Amino acid sequence: MNALFATWTPRILSILRIVSAFMFMAHGTQKWLAFPVPRPTPTTLSSLSGVAGMLELCGGFLLLLGICTRPVAFVLSGLMAFAYFHRPRAHRLLADRQPRRAGGAVQFRLPLPLHGGRRAVECRRVAAARARYRAADQVVNQR
Repeated sequence: MNALFATWTPRILSILRIVSAFMFMAHGTQKWLAFPVPRPTPTTLSSLSGVAGMLELCGGFLLLLGICTRPVAFVLSGLMAFAYFHRPRAHRLLADRQPRRAGGAVQFRLPLPLHGGRRAVECRRVAAARARYRAADQVVNQR
């Protein structure tokens, strides 16, 4: 059973990260690019919605690529927690305006102690650094 968890955990984390990034980018593009559903009022950077939209758009893009997943997940979970307590209906989906929650604050606290999954850029970078360290350590130990 542990082998099953060890095999599937990085893959499931990658899927969760990618789907969450798309959800965040959808809200950010709605606020800044008026896609897929235009907002009734334009967004300015000096507004609370403008700052949230910029965090959602940029943070979602970083999560999608898997760059700095832990700090980005920390900032975005704080954004979702603030949105939840500041305006309880802020988690509505884009088009249908139903009171279903997307689970943002809990969902983005999950990657904090974990890594971004198997396909994250930072995991590949860490693996390459470990390989270089092992190669250098073998050279030193051979002397």
